[in-house]
Amino acid sequence: MAGSAGVQPLVLVVETEPQVRRFLVSTLATNGFRSLHVGTRAGMLARAVAHEPDLVLISVGLRAVDVAGLTSRLRARTPAPILAVLTEWAEGDRRAIIEAGADDYVVKPFWTADLLERMRFWLQQAPRARRMESPSSLPAGRFRLDRERQRLFVEGRQVHVTPLECRLLAALSASRGGALSEDQVVAAVWGPGGGGHSQKQYLRAHMKRLREKLERDPAHPRFLVIDTGGRYRLKPS
Repeated sequence: MAGSAGVQPLVLVVETEPQVRRFLVSTLATNGFRSLHVGTRAGMLARAVAHEPDLVLISVGLRAVDVAGLTSRLRARTPAPILAVLTEWAEGDRRAIIEAGADDYVVKPFWTADLLERMRFWLQQAPRARRMESPSSLPAGRFRLDRERQRLFVEGRQVHVTPLECRLLAALSASRGGALSEDQVVAAVWGPGGGGHSQKQYLRAHMKRLREKLERDPAHPRFLVIDTGGRYRLKPS
């Protein structure tokens, strides 16, 4: 788990409803987490992020709050995993929230055990992601990835990528043109034992979005391709 040995992980809780905030903070304390809790004002967020949280938990219940915009502002300030807790009315925005930089989400009502399991999972991935980082994981050409700044350039134009998409591209790049099965990609990005039917569906959705960002014609990809065995390959640009 993230954090120094013997130190409880620090979770930044961004919540606008006092009752829900008290529940989350109490649940975190009971299960071995430290927490900071703030509202959505920019100054408050900046001061809280300066404490270098190990994970950010966004749980905003007000319709007036732009959750995707809030996620984007937080992602610009911290490399920590971001987990969003969405109300049913905001579930339709889940893609926008992932695109803005969230790593995962749960939808209310949810099981507390499920939320804690996802938090622990992402805390385990954070050190792994840092080990994989390099200033430029993809060679210059039609597209270039700057992992340090989480920027993808396609034909000289910057294209937004999420932290997870960065890790997927880095894993494929590390194979140097070789093909990776779904199990191999999942293991490289999420760690051994991370594969499962739902995880693979999640992977396929992200690969589809990456093709839309990399390819001129995503229906007939030239660079991020799937071979006849269902394996993924990133061809040199």
